[in-house]
Amino acid sequence: MSPLPRLWAFVTILVVVAALALVVGAVFVATRPTGSLTAAAEADVRDLAALTPRSGPPAAGPAPAPLNTGGPEITLTPPRLLVVAQATLPEQTKEDISRLKYVEKIDSFDGGSVRVSGVGLNLLAVDPARFRAWAPKAVAEQPGVWSALADGGFVADSSAVRRFGLVLGSDYQVDGGPRLRVAASASFGLPGVDGLVSTETGRRLGLRPGVALLVNGPEKAVAALNARVRKLLSSGAQVVTVGAGRTAGAAVKKPTVNEAATGNPATDGTVTGKETRAVRQVAVGRPGSYLELYRRSAVACPGLSWTVLAAIGQVESSHGRNNGPSSAGAQGPMQFMPATWKAYGVDGDGDGVADIWSPYDAVPSAATYLCANGAGQGGKKLEKAIWFYNHSWSYVSKVMSIAQAYARAYP
Repeated sequence: MSPLPRLWAFVTILVVVAALALVVGAVFVATRPTGSLTAAAEADVRDLAALTPRSGPPAAGPAPAPLNTGGPEITLTPPRLLVVAQATLPEQTKEDISRLKYVEKIDSFDGGSVRVSGVGLNLLAVDPARFRAWAPKAVAEQPGVWSALADGGFVADSSAVRRFGLVLGSDYQVDGGPRLRVAASASFGLPGVDGLVSTETGRRLGLRPGVALLVNGPEKAVAALNARVRKLLSSGAQVVTVGAGRTAGAAVKKPTVNEAATGNPATDGTVTGKETRAVRQVAVGRPGSYLELYRRSAVACPGLSWTVLAAIGQVESSHGRNNGPSSAGAQGPMQFMPATWKAYGVDGDGDGVADIWSPYDAVPSAATYLCANGAGQGGKKLEKAIWFYNHSWSYVSKVMSIAQAYARAYP
């Protein structure tokens, strides 16, 4: 055989081998389980039996950088009065109120009542950039609240979450209207207001334009402000005192948008990670290892594997090694947003406190939150519950893969 035919034969063999390699590689990629761990990720599964939970916030260090709001620094103006009218407040009335003695700032917003399964919710529709200045400091500093509003979500007042049993991350069908997703919760301290939506969402819900007015002035002048504002309003409009200036012992009455009243105890709107009020208990004690802590905490959600809690703990903080706060404001070993913590935080070690920084409270709270979103039902419900924990399907895949690795490591 001449050299040329031999060369072509050699080239043909190389082409065939390359083609076979591509086919084999394609089959490998196609049959590799979705979300399976790499060797490096498998090696990162910690020895939970030897890892001791540690309580408390991170050690003191440099103060965190100021919140970057993408604009000028926000000057907070705490509301002293909430005015609710039956129809759009005339511009002249608002101007007259703004000129009253002691009035330092006013702003108007849309409002109304919607019904979900026959239950009424009183909402304000706001521009997040404008309304943020009227929020309590602890709420104003939570980027997640304002991004949730801007994205069209419903930000429920924490009292409404408890009163109506709302589940964060869930969608609710408005009677005769669109669906509302409970994207976040916070304590705004506005009597009778169950939550906020964006101005655009408010229009879709049919809320009334310009029926709500917030008034700011000196706290010591609240009584005088209240009386003077009332004189400028038409029949049917209501004035509610907000915050510390509210009259003690006022009659308890749930106001609607057309019938505001002083009633529920005032709140300062503070959103903290440590609740000293009566809190729900999920007894797990103080086990000596993260392995035992995850196992005990999973019992709070029948059907939930402890390995899912362990996987979330590894992804969120590497089992308490990096407790934050994160850039978004999440805190503790399970990286709860403070507003979510207020709704789902539990006391796990029986000390009477639900502490966002304590693994003995945070891990059973994560189980409670996952269970509220259906994690105990397994399958797609479990995946959806993990998605509610962090709105990313790649996050779900990662958590499920690490959970499988824990199941293999601790059969």
